[in-house]
Amino acid sequence: MSFWANAVEGTRNAVTEDDFEAAANRLVTEQVLYAADRGSKVAYGLIRDFERDFKRALEPLGYAVRVNSQLRYACAIPKHAKSSPVTVEQTLLALVLRKIFDEETRNGHHDENGEVACDLVTLEVKYKQTTGGRELATGGKLVALMQWMRRWGIARVSDEEGDHLGHYADQPYMVIIRPGIAEVLGEAALTRIALFTPDAEVEGIVPAAEVVMVEDGAV
Repeated sequence: MSFWANAVEGTRNAVTEDDFEAAANRLVTEQVLYAADRGSKVAYGLIRDFERDFKRALEPLGYAVRVNSQLRYACAIPKHAKSSPVTVEQTLLALVLRKIFDEETRNGHHDENGEVACDLVTLEVKYKQTTGGRELATGGKLVALMQWMRRWGIARVSDEEGDHLGHYADQPYMVIIRPGIAEVLGEAALTRIALFTPDAEVEGIVPAAEVVMVEDGAV
């Protein structure tokens, strides 16, 4: 009997083993799957309904599967840390986004999907406050940074899923901080934010439980 045989039987053969394998591969590759994203609803549904099977499949590979059925996302968090170089700018932006997410969520400023919208002016202000006056990247550089935030499953820009928040805010786009950021950037990230000073070294963040070291050292 194959690994996914019982799961397939549980769907009355409406879903194939290939479908389960594809969902597992996507979860590992993308780290966070959101039901609200185009093309992810079916995969998320499989992971939610067969969470135990996915945990059993990915645990030997070193991944902890977590499902938040209220906010409709699933993530695969590596259990074993590994080094993965990123830049200071990537590190700081991720930390600032986590800080903004916590503040806004605590005040109830999130939508039904648990996402927090942040305009670029607010992001720039928060970035300067948190990093001791560093300038936030702009234009294409910020867009490139946001591509990394999306890759880690922690944020996206407002026009990626067909919303138009940027238009209403009279800005090219808004930054949408996603609830998976609380899973991807855990307590270690919060500690770094609390201890951050303008003269401190940025040692890295923990996207998807990986230890990430910055390439160019101190701030």
